[in-house]
Amino acid sequence: MSCNDNDTGDNSKVDSVAKIPENLIEIDEIKQTLKRMFDEVSEMLQSIEASISMILKIENDEKPTESTDNKVNSSKNSSNFNESTIPEAEVLKSEKRFVLKHIFKNVKNFVEGKFNFSELENHFNVHSFIELKRLNGHLAYYLYICGPENGIKWSVETKVEFKVYGQNKKSKADTFDYRYEKNESYGFSKFLKWGEMENDYLIDGSLTVEAHVQIIESSGFSKEKIRKFDESNKDDSDVILVVNKKEFYVLRKFLAAQSSFFKALLLGNFAESKKLKVTLTGIDPDDFHYFLEVLYGELAIDENNVEGILLLANMYDAKTATRRCENFLLKESKKSLKKKLEMATRYHLENLKNNCMEKINTNEDVRSVLPENINDLDHNVMGELLRKSISFC
Repeated sequence: MSCNDNDTGDNSKVDSVAKIPENLIEIDEIKQTLKRMFDEVSEMLQSIEASISMILKIENDEKPTESTDNKVNSSKNSSNFNESTIPEAEVLKSEKRFVLKHIFKNVKNFVEGKFNFSELENHFNVHSFIELKRLNGHLAYYLYICGPENGIKWSVETKVEFKVYGQNKKSKADTFDYRYEKNESYGFSKFLKWGEMENDYLIDGSLTVEAHVQIIESSGFSKEKIRKFDESNKDDSDVILVVNKKEFYVLRKFLAAQSSFFKALLLGNFAESKKLKVTLTGIDPDDFHYFLEVLYGELAIDENNVEGILLLANMYDAKTATRRCENFLLKESKKSLKKKLEMATRYHLENLKNNCMEKINTNEDVRSVLPENINDLDHNVMGELLRKSISFC
């Protein structure tokens, strides 16, 4: 399967839910099913909240520092972030992550050596899909990533975790780090023994798989820049921000007025506020360039970079950039309703979320916006979708 070919074959799509029934008996059955779904979601959310609380406790105890974090070392007299300081051990992570999830049907009928594909998806301007095949007595499991078709050299450095889910909550996972520099798949040719997969992981002939992907760094995907922040801007700047060895010449007070993070970092009681050069880690330099362009009033947002800009706007508490991205998604973007609702939920875009919910008027609409990973929806959105489903019956 190529990135231009979205025909993913017999095993590529999850079976659609049955059409809305015409008799009351079937309607009552669907209501009961939705009630069970709601109960299951409630239990799941309670479990997630408990897990998050435990994770936060562990992180606070261990205070880890990772190379992909944005962290400011504060003084001992730290106070609230909104008061222009950043508490000690406050970590702002750039989570350029996404999950591909797919249910492959009729897995026992997989032909030896033949690829079976999930649907092609676009996250952070990177196209990808999952590949499975039966190979030499094993289940082979790969992630395929496609680059831009503009002849420009590109690369995507990734961390990937493959998961399969089976009977009695059984699961198997494995991970890899890989730098993609051409359209290709990478993964495990012996992820799971075929017999073990059939006995322990198939449910009604179907196999549920997930690929948890983190983009560490990407290049070659960006469009032409509108504004320069290089040394030619030196006379109009008083600080240099360094992102992955790339320098951005900017004004402290201007950034401080746009972002509470930069107000704390550049004008607060930190060593960085006195430095002429400050390093930011764990972010993409192209995303940061477009983010700066938006702050400086340029019409830089498009379909390909809006998600990366939103990530930084949310991370740095830059309300103007967030608002402009939301307006683009509301008025100009051609992204799917599902993708818009996903972004509205992740980046707390209330107007976009309300707009999406207003467009959900049938059970088919509800099904179309459900994410592959149900954890991507917060409990309020899931509750609204369930109520809508019940009201349509």
